Amino acid sequence: QVQVVESGGGLVQPGGSLRLSCAASGSIFRINTMAWYRQAPGNQRELVALITSGGTTNYQDSVKGRFTISRDNAKNTAYLQMNSLKPEDTAVYYCNAKGWDASRRSNFNSWGQGTQVTVSS
Repeated sequence: QVQVVESGGGLVQPGGSLRLSCAASGSIFRINTMAWYRQAPGNQRELVALITSGGTTNYQDSVKGRFTISRDNAKNTAYLQMNSLKPEDTAVYYCNAKGWDASRRSNFNSWGQGTQVTVSS
């Protein structure tokens, strides 16, 4: 089984920065993609940024130029550097990891419990 744990959320003023971390652990053979999603009250969960094992990235248009996703494959960890934060970035941020589970010999698709990001003055 593969577990995912997020950290780094909090309260920040508009224009400020936060860095989220996502650590995957368990019977991991390979992680193909790691991604950050967010869900604001009353809204559906939406993809914010994604990174492949090879380092290819994809971003939601609203965060391009402000957010940067990265990963450390050796540590099975992904990061989301968020700069120039806006009130509309307020949401619960979830990490997702997909790959191959070594013990179950099957694909895994694991979610963290989420971390709250609040942008407010």
